[in-house]
Amino acid sequence: MMDLEGATRAQIATHQLQRLQEGLRRISTHNRFYERKFASSGLNIDDIQSIADLAWLPFTVKHELVADQEEYPPFGSNLTYPPSTYIRLHQTSGTTGHPLKIIDTQESWDWWAKCWETVYRAASVTKEDILFLAFGFGPFIGFWSAYEGAKRIGTLTVPGGGMTSLQRLQVLQDVGATVLVCTPSYALHLAEIAREQHIPLHKSRIRLTIHAGEPGASIPATRKRIEEAWGAETFDHAGMTEMGAYGFTCSAHTGIHINEEEFIAEIVQPHSGQAVTKGEKGELVLTNLGRWGSPALRYRTGDLVEHGGYACACGRGSLLLKGGILGRVDDMLIVRGVNLYPSALADVLHRFPEIAEYQVLVTRDGRMDEITLKVECPTELIPRLQEDLRLAFNLRIPIQVVEPQTLPRFELKARRVIDQRPRT
Repeated sequence: MMDLEGATRAQIATHQLQRLQEGLRRISTHNRFYERKFASSGLNIDDIQSIADLAWLPFTVKHELVADQEEYPPFGSNLTYPPSTYIRLHQTSGTTGHPLKIIDTQESWDWWAKCWETVYRAASVTKEDILFLAFGFGPFIGFWSAYEGAKRIGTLTVPGGGMTSLQRLQVLQDVGATVLVCTPSYALHLAEIAREQHIPLHKSRIRLTIHAGEPGASIPATRKRIEEAWGAETFDHAGMTEMGAYGFTCSAHTGIHINEEEFIAEIVQPHSGQAVTKGEKGELVLTNLGRWGSPALRYRTGDLVEHGGYACACGRGSLLLKGGILGRVDDMLIVRGVNLYPSALADVLHRFPEIAEYQVLVTRDGRMDEITLKVECPTELIPRLQEDLRLAFNLRIPIQVVEPQTLPRFELKARRVIDQRPRT
């Protein structure tokens, strides 16, 4: 298989089309879920003769897969092979609805590991490193896939499941870990614990931190805060249980590269489904090219991204998502006529090292969304914070100072937005 790191757009398209056609032939007569979708849309897979023809395939959305599992329990009909050939089960977090169960064959699981290997190599992880995984063990796929990818690099891997935050800090120092893998929120929480316990993180051997599970490591203020706390270079990664580990940051830190060897990416207008162009924002749509046991074709991720073109200072010519994952398409708040995303709030709040943690309360006044911030910080910081928020969003946002350690901390996905709007 060709190396696509320095490939032209034409070479990438040729590679993707070959992989797509091979996969479509696999699933067209064996996967009941996609057989029904193809039939209902009148699609003949032999008509897919270019990457542009991908647009003829119908979108796949999460609620379809959830409904399919409810109709055909426990794993649904999006299975290309007999159940006895599947060896792994994982499930989504359930933060945006009912958890979705995904099972993988050995072939698909090896593909997952290969995708994570790409993440590590882009961050310059080598077999000389000692990698600490600050995740718990469970159905969340993040730990398991990150571990399998590290095995391909040959890196000594230290699992951090079943430990308290303090124990994790002690172990990663005891073993001389050089790479930390966790969510960006948890990296900041570990740094907070280290300060409380007078543990000098800047004297640890951690040289790289790699983050997954939530947007954050591509938000400039958040990345800067993590790097300053750990004295290490910080990298982002994007993936989904139902899709795969599809994106990574490079040394240029301008956004997330799509791993186009293993995924086809589209960016579309959320309502019309029409493609956007460079510089425009839209919803990320992905097709995986190696997980044919439980495939996802033209899957609407619900993630808001900006088309960053195909050029990067690192030399890669793959599609770049400028600024990484900007948020969820349905996360946008309209506060007194201003469009506001939680990730934009995070970029302002994380500029202040005095803010230990925060929470966003969303309410509704008539037809308008309103927000209030709860923050753990000194009271005297509030005037500066309110002025920065006003300059960023042209809004005066109410702020409530709360006592230290009263807001929740997170090991996996942070849930800082509390939606108190009435359900319709």
